[in-house]
Amino acid sequence: MKKDTLHEIAPLAPDLKLRDIEVGGAQGPLPARLFTAGGAGKRDTLVVFFHGGGFVGGSIDEGDEFLSHLVSMNANTVGLASAYTLATQKPFPAAVEDAHAVLLWAKKNKSKLNWSGKRLVVSGIEAGANVAAVATLMARDRGGPALGGQVLIMPMLDPGLSTCSMREMPNCPDKAAVADQCAAAYRGYLPNAADRTHPYASPLQSSRLKNLPSALILSAEDDPLRDEAEQYGAKLIACGVTTTVKRLPAPPLEPGGRNECACSFAMSEIAAFIAGPEVEAPQA
Repeated sequence: MKKDTLHEIAPLAPDLKLRDIEVGGAQGPLPARLFTAGGAGKRDTLVVFFHGGGFVGGSIDEGDEFLSHLVSMNANTVGLASAYTLATQKPFPAAVEDAHAVLLWAKKNKSKLNWSGKRLVVSGIEAGANVAAVATLMARDRGGPALGGQVLIMPMLDPGLSTCSMREMPNCPDKAAVADQCAAAYRGYLPNAADRTHPYASPLQSSRLKNLPSALILSAEDDPLRDEAEQYGAKLIACGVTTTVKRLPAPPLEPGGRNECACSFAMSEIAAFIAGPEVEAPQA
């Protein structure tokens, strides 16, 4: 782990509170965890976070350190880590249908979340960043809820695994397994090959990226997902979406270490984006 760890960037607030709750998914309740810090009163920003795990694994526990430090840095923010249906239970589009349903549920249940309803930001890492990106497309296409931003950390956006940074991986012995894991993840998530070109499965291939909320997209050096993250950012910018794209130092690829380290290096950028002015998507 590099020097600027989460603990050094953002000490935990002494009054940090974590509370397990249930949220409404597309087919029923889903486990979730709420993160707040600071005094009493409603927060103006809700950040909904979707975990990684290649669509086939992971849990809300992966958001603990990230959201704990995020709300400690931004006292006017409440964090919500939500589960979604894994491909081992139901493949695409179950996960993204859950994500959109969770956003709708949050908007309707503001009081349960200690949230004013003013600004809703969706976020995620790797597979969870795909789910988050697609949730913004679905919110636009289905007339809501209105979103104030999207934070995509090393997103998985290209089921075709066609980018240069992904194609280089099999030639790197220490990273070849990462490419294999991505391929296996998509095989589990998209068993129907025809779904791989659907914009709700492959946001990078979408031809309709206008009228989306402002975006912060974070990639990492030596990461196979780097090129698709940056290409997606370029496409959003070309469509008039206010977008910041940053490439961060390479986090370790050790098992269990990538998510924590990626979020640690990104904390200052994410906190600044969350604390920035509200820029909702224009009406379609």
